[in-house]
Amino acid sequence: MLSKMLTKIFGTKSQRDVKRMSQDVKQINQIFESYKSLSEEELKGKTAEFRQRLSDGETEDDILYEAFATVKEACRRLLGVQYKVIGMDMTWDMVPFDVQLVGGIALHQGSITEMATGEGKTLAATMPVYLNILSGKGVHIITVNDYLARRDASWMGILYLYLGATIGVIQDRSQKDNSYFVESHPTDGVQLIPCTRKEAYQCDILHGTNAQFGFDYLYDNMAREEDQMVQRGFHYAIIDEVDSVLIDEARTPLIISGAVDHSDSDSKYQELMPKIKKLWDDQLRLTNNMTSQGEMLLREDDSEKEYEAGIHLLRVSRGAPKNKRLMKIFKQRGIKKLVQRVENDFIRDKKMPEIDDELCFAIDEKQNSVDLTDRGIDALAKNESREYFVLPDLSLESKKIEDDETLSSKEKQQAQEKLNRRYATQSEKLHTIHQLLKAFALFEKDVDYVVQENRVLIVDSFTGRLMPGRRYSDGLHQALEAKERVHVEGETQTLATITIQNFFRMYEKLAGMTGTAITEESEFYEIYKLIVTEIPTNKPICRTDHNDVIYRTKREKYNAIVEEVIQMHEQGRPVLVGTVSVDISEILGRALQRKRKDIPYNILNAKYHQREAEIVSAAGQPGAVTIATNMAGRGTDIKLGKGVSKNGGLHIIGTERHESRRIDRQLRGRSGRQGDPGSSKFFMCLEDNLMRLFGSERIAGVMDKLGLEDGDVITHSMISKSIESAQKKVEERNFGIRKRLLEYDDVMNSQREVVYDIRSHILHGKNMRDYIFDIMEDTIEDAVDNHIDPKLYPEEWDWQGLSEVIARTFLTQLEHIIPKEDRHTFNPESLTDRLIEYLKKLYEQREKHIGEELMRKIERYRLLQVIDEKWKDHLYEMDQLKEGIGLRAYGQKDPLIEYKTESYKLFMDLLSDMKKITLSLIPLTQEEILKEREHRQKHRADTHTEHKSFGGYGVSGGEDNMVNKTTTNAGDSAEPQKKKPITRSRPRIGRNDKCHCGSGKKYKSCCWNRDRQRKKAA
Repeated sequence: MLSKMLTKIFGTKSQRDVKRMSQDVKQINQIFESYKSLSEEELKGKTAEFRQRLSDGETEDDILYEAFATVKEACRRLLGVQYKVIGMDMTWDMVPFDVQLVGGIALHQGSITEMATGEGKTLAATMPVYLNILSGKGVHIITVNDYLARRDASWMGILYLYLGATIGVIQDRSQKDNSYFVESHPTDGVQLIPCTRKEAYQCDILHGTNAQFGFDYLYDNMAREEDQMVQRGFHYAIIDEVDSVLIDEARTPLIISGAVDHSDSDSKYQELMPKIKKLWDDQLRLTNNMTSQGEMLLREDDSEKEYEAGIHLLRVSRGAPKNKRLMKIFKQRGIKKLVQRVENDFIRDKKMPEIDDELCFAIDEKQNSVDLTDRGIDALAKNESREYFVLPDLSLESKKIEDDETLSSKEKQQAQEKLNRRYATQSEKLHTIHQLLKAFALFEKDVDYVVQENRVLIVDSFTGRLMPGRRYSDGLHQALEAKERVHVEGETQTLATITIQNFFRMYEKLAGMTGTAITEESEFYEIYKLIVTEIPTNKPICRTDHNDVIYRTKREKYNAIVEEVIQMHEQGRPVLVGTVSVDISEILGRALQRKRKDIPYNILNAKYHQREAEIVSAAGQPGAVTIATNMAGRGTDIKLGKGVSKNGGLHIIGTERHESRRIDRQLRGRSGRQGDPGSSKFFMCLEDNLMRLFGSERIAGVMDKLGLEDGDVITHSMISKSIESAQKKVEERNFGIRKRLLEYDDVMNSQREVVYDIRSHILHGKNMRDYIFDIMEDTIEDAVDNHIDPKLYPEEWDWQGLSEVIARTFLTQLEHIIPKEDRHTFNPESLTDRLIEYLKKLYEQREKHIGEELMRKIERYRLLQVIDEKWKDHLYEMDQLKEGIGLRAYGQKDPLIEYKTESYKLFMDLLSDMKKITLSLIPLTQEEILKEREHRQKHRADTHTEHKSFGGYGVSGGEDNMVNKTTTNAGDSAEPQKKKPITRSRPRIGRNDKCHCGSGKKYKSCCWNRDRQRKKAA
């Protein structure tokens, strides 16, 4: 209450920020007026002047007013200029309004600006972009697809070129021409000229999708030569449709993957599919029988029988929640509340397992999960041992082996290895079963995916577009392929990965713009430390947003929508009907045609996306009817035709509420742009997914109390608020998923930073000899520590173990260094000194033999090879760890803590292995290096880029589980991102040199041991 009162008095933070920035706008406009008298040459010369002032010590904030005024004056001078944007004729007709200046200031300050549809976000971004390129570090503009990257670069390119800036565009690497310059053209105004990736990244302004920037970062950190790298740092980025990029796609990490050798996972899906299909059919028979029993019991006028019927119907809702007969029963008055009461009773008494035990598997749509029951396991294990379908308790079984006194240490080791293999095999089998069950239970053809040309293609739930390059992860896509009996693609292995969150956190300054951000304000701040600023519209919004109308069934709802469309069409108003799936868009199209064949309509969904620009451009004409699957992120405004404003403008019809309030706001925002009139209304029913899962009990209760029958409608602001609260529940759940994903990736991110930092120093370093000597010393010191006990006599030391380490690591024999007859003369320190001295001399002899220049190449090449191979293996092990880590929760353990512990062990093993293998790989010939390079180039050409989500954290399923998999080539050479070579804080000290502390003692007798322990701890 106090908070609301203070807001009324002082306004929201956004309102206060906008008020403060309005003073800046006055200053900009004053300078803008004075710039009108500048000559063409003087105005264009401002860019060089600003660059010089920045290099002389001024800051970007010092020149903000002048820079913004320069852009505004350039816009004014371009008025009336005709040019082409991707083949479309355009006329420059834009000069920034004051609200756009405010938006530009907020973007420069690193905020997210919420600007309504049609308010000119793209133009508002030009001012902070221009200001931030003046330092010479470059600006990245992130778009949601390749088309918008090309369009925006060309559209605003005429302004940037006028001001002397260079503009580049990057596209999907699979395209033949995947990088462009934007250059002036004598007749078309601007044109896209193909260039290399390297050249594109050198531009002042670079447009591209978040995936392309992220994949280029990963490829840079797989490069073996400096000239293969493309990026030059992460200075400033502006993200268009920031909510789509940083929230909707944040559940899907970027992954570069390659084929797994000798993988048979695809055949496992095909082998198990018939069993799962039979289990699915058995479950359908079971739930149909339970539904019949429930119906019979409901007919008897007995309260006990009614409660028993509620138990049967609860089982059906757990085993087949979309059962059509169940949906029909739920329409009856009081039934939904009965089932809810039964469920509450069983949860209270902790008897829910009794409900699920009668099923083969239980489906939880809210959590997007499917759990196999004992009955289901028995059905699957009909002709096999039941233990093949149950994971062994690893800790318990390991303890049994350890406590078994009849086994020798070697037999215990063998038994443990056998147990680990059994666990891995059964874990993989159970994972395959669960993914197949999810494919049948949670994914609907023509809703979540379509099948075209024997391929399973995902439908983007936010935009309704097909995503031919994307695949669900963790075997889910393979499960769908097996379900639909199309070719099952093979398993892939991760070569490099990063999440969207951790990629964008690397930028020194980040900003974004969208029409819908305020609902996710807390997430933007918590994850990215970004503040959302609401920018007022230039003209007041005249759109009327009607309350939601709710029906009992889909049939009633669809009939009402068709009647609404006909009514609007007869008034001469264009109608945009927003649906959530391909299936519903086609159902409505057929329903409209049956009712009125004379009304033409266009369908825009995943099946007709090729005609998108044509359909959207005609959607504002008088009487036009457009049925579209989610208009979110389509990037095109709907402009009203002649006379439409007088008739009331564009009317929006939502066929159901999306799980995210942002998507509903985006749909509504298509109407009423730039002060145009318009209206919107959402039609819902109790069978809608959102209502069914999160909100229908309360609304069904209201309908029962009011005595509403089939065909009756309920509409009230209270109902709309109830639906919004259901959406908030879903948003909170999805935020939890994204936050959990980030917690897991933070573990990987810290490891990635260490490995990439080592790798970068090696790639850019000129002389790795000292680095290798450090590794050599550490390895020898560790070997001596492990095999030489100073308490024993030299004759009792483990010379055999030490000899094996020297032979395996340095490819030389210990006897060549220390003859057997001399061993008794050594102590641990003198032994360490002797080994280091000998091996360094051996290294120097090799260098002398092949030449210093070639030795430096070999050092760098082999160090990179070891890092890449071991990092790839490490990522594979981390993938395996992720896949099963969620199962630890059943053992009352926190999967995240377990993941951190296990991944730390794996990472320490990685660093240790990297050191050991590096030394054994140094003695290589030049021919071997060339051969290895050819092999790597061929291997790199077979890699894939994936935009992928994790499924092993207990948060998998649904659209969260998506990947982007596009075959890419080794790609272009690019400008390296310059990093400093490895440097030392003090000169390198030998063990026998004087200590750096000034004591006068030898280093090995003074601070050597302490320094070594510190280095190990680091």
